[in-house]
Amino acid sequence: MTKPFQKWPLIYLVGPTASGKTDLAIQLAQHINSEIISADSRYLYRELNIGTAKPSQEERQTVPHHMIDVSSVRDIWSLGEYLKSIEPLIADLNKCGKIPIMVGGTGQYYRAIVQGWQVPKLPPNPALRDAIEKWGETIGFERLYQFLSVIDPDAAGNIDYRNTRRTIRAWEVILSTGDLFSNQRQRVESRYNTLTIGIDWDRENLYKRIDLRIEKMFADGMIEEVEALIKSGLKDHVKKIGVIGYAETIAYLEGEISFEEAVTLIKRHTRQFVRRQANWFKPSDPHIHWFKATDPASFEKMLSLIDQYFG
Repeated sequence: MTKPFQKWPLIYLVGPTASGKTDLAIQLAQHINSEIISADSRYLYRELNIGTAKPSQEERQTVPHHMIDVSSVRDIWSLGEYLKSIEPLIADLNKCGKIPIMVGGTGQYYRAIVQGWQVPKLPPNPALRDAIEKWGETIGFERLYQFLSVIDPDAAGNIDYRNTRRTIRAWEVILSTGDLFSNQRQRVESRYNTLTIGIDWDRENLYKRIDLRIEKMFADGMIEEVEALIKSGLKDHVKKIGVIGYAETIAYLEGEISFEEAVTLIKRHTRQFVRRQANWFKPSDPHIHWFKATDPASFEKMLSLIDQYFG
């Protein structure tokens, strides 16, 4: 009889953008003597800082953080690469007697980890990828995404339409294998014993927090950060990743829109993103334990839940 594998304990902190996940994760990690693993795809790239609201160096010194600044925007990470990297990391922290805290709003990471997604192990095909990219440049990447949503709606539903690299990868797998991308994503039993904690904000106050974050973003030097990216020849790489805030700021710097229009677009796109995140982190999801952000007793309740869950 095959002995079942031991599941690794894991805390996963989710919630919409600007909900305060970073601060809460640090507080939790300090209380339970843990370390933080970023589950935000934007934090992987060392050149993207202000526009992603990445944890500061001071915050990262308070509690060890992992999966931040591990790549350049020149080398876009796939979901498969991310999953492969976190597995030994979680195992090592467990061996040290720590329950890692994963934190981030990238819904695809969350579903893949808690549901045991297995992504296609098809090696990159640079020639085909370049051809698909040229196709996208010819017809427009939004239309490329729309075509994908017709051919493989399940795959398109898991991709942000602004993320051209993931759209291109889906087409690459489809054209290489002759099968739908979504058909090749299989599930196995997750190797993690995951306790998921969600931060719940009412929409009105969350939108206020988003607006304040965006205003702070520009006060902290977003214009200068994007100017440096353009001077470094990274503009196209950044736009392909599809992080909200960068394409709009590039458009402003290139004279396509006014500064006020750029800020308005960033706020609008961020609110749209929050609504898409709600499809990943549903209030009805029985696996997510939701806590009101405005409840002063929430933190103590979270600590009590963690103690009960992991014994």
